[in-house]
Parts: sequence; C-alpha cells; structure tokens
Amino acid sequence: MHLIGIAGRASKGGPMTTFPSSMVTQVAGIEHDSRGKPGKRQVTVMSIEQWQAACGDLKGPSPSLPWTTRRANLLISGYEFSARDVGKQIKIGPVILYVTGETDPCHKMNVAQAGLMQALTPNWRGGVCCKVLSDGRISVNDPISIV
Repeated sequence: MHLIGIAGRASKGGPMTTFPSSMVTQVAGIEHDSRGKPGKRQVTVMSIEQWQAACGDLKGPSPSLPWTTRRANLLISGYEFSARDVGKQIKIGPVILYVTGETDPCHKMNVAQAGLMQALTPNWRGGVCCKVLSDGRISVNDPISIV
C-alpha cells in the first residue's frame, strides 16, 4: 500500500489542487485545504481500487474521471475500505490518521458526472473520514499501513 495522491482546496467549493507533498497537522489537516479544521471529517481518504470500480459502474460512455472529482484529500492504492475500518489508524510516514467513518457521497458528485453519487454509494467506495492524531509531512509514494 502506498500514497498515490494528495489534494486540497483553497476555499469551500473551490477547485481541487494536487500536491507532491504536504504538511498534515492536528490543527489544520492537509496544508492548503480549507476543510482541515479539527473534527471527524478533517481529512478524507479514498482507495484507487474503489474509485475505479465506481467509475466502471457509470452508465454510458463515461470519460476517464480524475480522482479529484471525488474531492478527497488522499488517494491510496492496495486497500479497499469497509465498515470494519472505523476506529483503525492509517499511518503515512510520521502522520497517523484515525478513521471516524464513511465519507458519504453527496449531490455534488452527480453535478460532476451523472450517476457518480450512486456509483460511489456501495461498499464504502466514497472513502473514509479521518481525524489527525499526529503531525508530519507526507509525500506521494509514501508507504501506508493500516492498524
């Protein structure tokens, strides 16, 4: 398992920007992300495998959607989230994230691509919400462990 993407938005509803590395803190979440205040939804994490499954379920000729369409902060490979992950910790370099629950897909997904909200709904495809437990800098390609 490893980290394959980092993204944030400068303002609520603003476009997602990707970064090769980022500071992650208990106070601000992902550096340069406006939603990072402390709480249960401080950082969102999604699996590339689950994103690809959701995109594969879209009806009709769908474009290859960038993962940032989901508006998640982190994209990982080699793992699929489920209800049994609530309470687990995701370790990325020095950063430890505590999984608080599922990231429910919202109507904004259907604005981005027809049917995307429904495609993200089953099997926790929308990813997980996390709270930051320890600060540090993360970078694309960092190894990940889930405990």
